[in-house]
Amino acid sequence: MARWKRGHAAQGVKQAVNYAFGGVCDATLTAKTADGALAAAGYADAVMARYIVENGAIRDDLLTRSELKGWVDGLDPLTGERRGRDLESPVADLILDATINAPKSISIAAMLDPELAAAYEDLQDRLRDRIIKLWQSELNARRGRQGSVREGLARIEVVELRHERSRSLDPHKHRHLWLNVKVQGRDGKWSNVDTRVALRFQNVVNAEGDLASRTDPAWIAVLAAKGFTLDTDGEIAQLQHLVRPLSKRSAQIEANKATRLRTWREKHPGEEPSSTVLVQIDQWAWAAGRPNKPGLLDEDDWASAVMAELFHADPELAHSRPAVTPRALAPQDLDIELLAATAIVDADARSTGNGGRFSDMDVRAGAIRSISASGVIGDRTQLVSLIDEVCSLAIRTHTVTLLSEPEIPAHIKRLMATSTAMLKATVAQRTEALAATGDVLTSGETTAIARAIEPNHILDEDQIKGASSIAGTDRVVAIAGAAGTGKTTMLKVAGAALRRRGRNMLIVAPTKKASAVAGRATESASSSLHQLLHDYGWRWKGSPAGAVEWSCLRVGDVDPITGVEYAGPRVRIRPGDRIVVDEAGMLDLEAASALLDVLHRTGASVAVVGDQHQALPVGHSGAMALFWRRAARQIELLTIHRFEDPNWGDLTLKLRKPRGAEDAARVAEELITTGHVVLANSDLEAREAMVHAWFQATRERQSIALVTATHAEAQAVSEDIQARRVAIGMVETLECVTGQGGQPIFVGDVVQTRRNDATIDVQNRQNWVVRKVAGDHVLLASANDSTDLRKITHAYAESHLHLAYATTVYGVQGETTDVSLVGPGVDAAGLYVGMTRGKKDNRAIVLATTTAHAKDQLMETMQRQSVEETIEKSRAAARAELNRAARGDTDPAQPSVSKHASGPALV
Repeated sequence: MARWKRGHAAQGVKQAVNYAFGGVCDATLTAKTADGALAAAGYADAVMARYIVENGAIRDDLLTRSELKGWVDGLDPLTGERRGRDLESPVADLILDATINAPKSISIAAMLDPELAAAYEDLQDRLRDRIIKLWQSELNARRGRQGSVREGLARIEVVELRHERSRSLDPHKHRHLWLNVKVQGRDGKWSNVDTRVALRFQNVVNAEGDLASRTDPAWIAVLAAKGFTLDTDGEIAQLQHLVRPLSKRSAQIEANKATRLRTWREKHPGEEPSSTVLVQIDQWAWAAGRPNKPGLLDEDDWASAVMAELFHADPELAHSRPAVTPRALAPQDLDIELLAATAIVDADARSTGNGGRFSDMDVRAGAIRSISASGVIGDRTQLVSLIDEVCSLAIRTHTVTLLSEPEIPAHIKRLMATSTAMLKATVAQRTEALAATGDVLTSGETTAIARAIEPNHILDEDQIKGASSIAGTDRVVAIAGAAGTGKTTMLKVAGAALRRRGRNMLIVAPTKKASAVAGRATESASSSLHQLLHDYGWRWKGSPAGAVEWSCLRVGDVDPITGVEYAGPRVRIRPGDRIVVDEAGMLDLEAASALLDVLHRTGASVAVVGDQHQALPVGHSGAMALFWRRAARQIELLTIHRFEDPNWGDLTLKLRKPRGAEDAARVAEELITTGHVVLANSDLEAREAMVHAWFQATRERQSIALVTATHAEAQAVSEDIQARRVAIGMVETLECVTGQGGQPIFVGDVVQTRRNDATIDVQNRQNWVVRKVAGDHVLLASANDSTDLRKITHAYAESHLHLAYATTVYGVQGETTDVSLVGPGVDAAGLYVGMTRGKKDNRAIVLATTTAHAKDQLMETMQRQSVEETIEKSRAAARAELNRAARGDTDPAQPSVSKHASGPALV
């Protein structure tokens, strides 16, 4: 229910300010301070509420717009006195923005019934008070040399802004809580909040939001009195069917908006619309095409239009519903052991970017979420002891402790799920046992085979070494290849060499798409890795706690899923055959463990081919690093073949693996001076640049990759492109199919399938163009071959199809295009992968007002989280994190120090 957004001076804080004033979530300001806030004023009242939390007590007052500006800039809004030192860095955080929201069905309920609206406002009030009290009690400032001493907070200040609508002007009641980074310590001094702790604590804040919306007795009682209940997703079950009809308007709204905006710019050449104009365009776009509605809507008109649409979608809404009795568990009826296990599953799932490590805070968030979903109803104060009990049991029975010092701050990721620790140890031991040294082909034999296959293509020295090693008899071969180094060409030669010696090569990959592409290109048998593991008896299913449990059938066992006796593998793998894991950087530890079992049973050898500097697995990483450490031979491909500009190829190698901060600074400087960086003042401007780039590439008949940091951002860019294509007639809107999340998809749209389905021959993350929408199917054409057609059902589209004009790093890895543009906010892997897709040109958008600011951001982006493939590396990482943390505040009233029992220590 509560969601978090970090606010830099020229980034997120300005985004929050403009959203609060302009009512458009994706709008941003450009000034370093809050100067742009006044120009962006739209929906906001003349004053905003400020909440001051001192030692657990809350008082509030009102700030004018000018006072808010000073407050954001770190001044006392009433006296103008500066609080602490000024923030000189252009990337300094000025505020941290948490959003309190809920499933859209709750906003619909609030529109339908004033009593429900009032009850929901009361619920949000209670949640707001809890969140800001938690911030004051749990967060800290830093004191002393290099900020080594933790200082508890006596006072924080938060501004709240309320909104009724989403970006597409659908009902979406939510609030923004802006925590000012200027905080007062218990020593009376003003300084900055410890941002690292604040960001990590937001996991707990988000969980508190879920708990409030699903267990609050007063809120549940009001819902029940109106005949409403919550489903397992926290939606109001009786209203969930209305969410999609409202959401399906988004493409029409965006198309109307694009048309109106283009018309405005034609009438005002050289000008940019003000926030007031943008709000008016939003309102017009929402109402356009509806009979008997004015071109501009005020609040009453907007509410009336929404109500009319709701009643049209479901006429039964006009009738009151009989009250229901909510079914709820009492706290004493809960399965505490199951809740504890579920809490650790939650924490473990969120730990994949940190080597499987998580903190006491993460366990607490997992415990709160598990209780939220349990069906219990109780006042928050009544659930305190239950949360503590679940946390204590979870840590004690389901974790191991990497650090055993007393008084470790609660945000330090010093715990690991017992299952993950065992998995790391098991994969390391099995890999060690597998690694046996053999022979390799001579370079002369490999070169001769390569010439026979492609006479006009000459392999470089590293490719020859790689192919020779794969065709040899080492049990484990590891090949790391930078983007564009010709890994596929190397594999084709290796496969031919193996077949000449009577051995087979089977290419597998973590995704069906990657394995199919590699198999076709190398003329070798291919399979997704999970398909191979399934054939060899491996099965995975969800546990009651939500974990994915792996098990292996033996011949004669009954498959618990199909009920059929398992007869053994259909794919024959012989001793000496070579299994090649392509895109091995995305190989997770669970799948690696099962693969090692297959290798042991068949006597086959393995070659892992990939790049740990590209996208890592969704699950726990480290598998490729383990294979690399124990491989008899390690080859790194570094000669770039993909790019038209060889100088760019050399620069991508520096981008891939900068050696320290100074080297990262030089790489960032070179990216900027060579024209590969685009500066943008806002997220909105960045998105417009990506949309413009797509249309420019289309006009020039070039393929383009648009790479974003998140799936939500990819969909936002895709919807903007779709809207503009609709507005200019590039897609046909007479035929429409509903995609994931109610997304409208038209004939001519670029889309992506998101689930493997052998019956219709589509793969996860394949790109297509919609050719036809019929009554019983949707006809798709491959984005790379218009003659390659597939038919999918409407049911498949609704669950597994979405727009794909832009995509994340996982969607674009393995692709090669003419040009590529990387959006802001990506991590190191996203930056590197995105900047290596285009053969002709690759650029990155950075939210910055100066090149110096852009350089700082690029340097920060290049910093990578080290892979923690072993327990020893995880312990060292936890130790380094502890050494960086502020410590020394041992006041027992400060609960941000770990107080729960520890699991078994790993020493």
